[in-house]
Amino acid sequence: MGTLTPFAPDARTRELLTDAAEEVGRVTDGRIGDLVGRALLATLTDTVGVGPSGQVFVITGDIPAMWLRDSTTQLTPYLRFLERSGQLADLVEQVVRRQFGFIAHDPYANAFNDGPTGAHYEPADVCEDPAVWEQKYEVDSLAYPITLAHALWRRTGRTGFLLDAPTPGVLRTVVDQLRAEQRHDTSPYRFERATAIPTETLPRGGRGSPVAETGMTWSAFRPSDDACTFGYNIPANLFAAEALLALAEIATEVLQDMPLAGEARTLSAELVAGVQAHGVVPGPGGVPIYAYEVDGLGGSLIMDDANTPSLLSLPLIAPTVLDPAVWAATRDVVLSPANPYWFEGSVLRGVGSPHTRDRRVWPIALAVEGLVGTPAERRRLLRMIADTDAGTGRVHESIDVDDPTVYSRPWFSWAESMFCELALTVLDDERARVV
Repeated sequence: MGTLTPFAPDARTRELLTDAAEEVGRVTDGRIGDLVGRALLATLTDTVGVGPSGQVFVITGDIPAMWLRDSTTQLTPYLRFLERSGQLADLVEQVVRRQFGFIAHDPYANAFNDGPTGAHYEPADVCEDPAVWEQKYEVDSLAYPITLAHALWRRTGRTGFLLDAPTPGVLRTVVDQLRAEQRHDTSPYRFERATAIPTETLPRGGRGSPVAETGMTWSAFRPSDDACTFGYNIPANLFAAEALLALAEIATEVLQDMPLAGEARTLSAELVAGVQAHGVVPGPGGVPIYAYEVDGLGGSLIMDDANTPSLLSLPLIAPTVLDPAVWAATRDVVLSPANPYWFEGSVLRGVGSPHTRDRRVWPIALAVEGLVGTPAERRRLLRMIADTDAGTGRVHESIDVDDPTVYSRPWFSWAESMFCELALTVLDDERARVV
């Protein structure tokens, strides 16, 4: 981590995490408990760095950059401990402050350096900002930090980080940018990369494929960092609609900024209406389902991707704005051969991604499938993830459905955090059952 000092969990934090992992082991088995215990500590010690001024920087694993999305999802399992660990609450607050600082610097970027180091994924990209690792505009990069800030506030009652600069201005920026991208043809954003890989650049001089105005907000890239085929990503729009409601609560109850709250609620409703009008399409047998992407011009994709926000994850990230009946029908399609990125082999079956090779299932998607499923499904999928780590003790990005020793990314912190979240939810199930 260069000049950063690895985060050091204090005795209270270690005790909480160790106790939770051991309890997971008792209700499942010792190996799963050991995997959870190692992952809960490793995410903190191996991905979180602390600078001399106390600023934090969270890498995603094997890439030395901080993603707005990943740094949020990596912290998800720890949210349940915030009331009992002041250190973890402080950490989440510092992550939110850093995220909002990044958005204030460049609201179109998805990943950042720890300062103006000049590091880039691709040095020849149009964006030459030395503080930006990559400027792939993804709607979820704006939504995730808001949901993390909202969760911290609701769980701990802390408000200082919401009142301090740059938070109030950033919340305004998020609303303004999501609204501006409802009319993408007037947007200044362009992304071009010299590559033969179509998912790594945008057509039409970096503007992306044509779209109509639909009420939804445009996104250049998916949460996989692959370019959108059509500009309106449906799970990202519903996630943004949910995040805007969280933003409105902060604006009302903390900032007492009623105009901002009203604009956020209005925009949320517009996004939901746009999805209902353009993003719900006939599925197999004519049953209405959510498309993954549309352009408002008749183009649509029936698929899902392992990365969240996904259609499968909507009950987790957009619970109050989704249509339950439409989502239930969508889930059936996502977890079937009707989804071109659903794969089944001798060892694994689940959702993969065009970001990786065919016949590769992502543990992130398996965890999501469990989290939106029944307690029995959660246990089955937790076991499936644990049994396909190829003996490494790590949770990987994607795994071959027939051979768990063939996988991508030996160290992927987001996947490990989702595995932990699934395991801790299994523990919650067991506690509820006993009571």
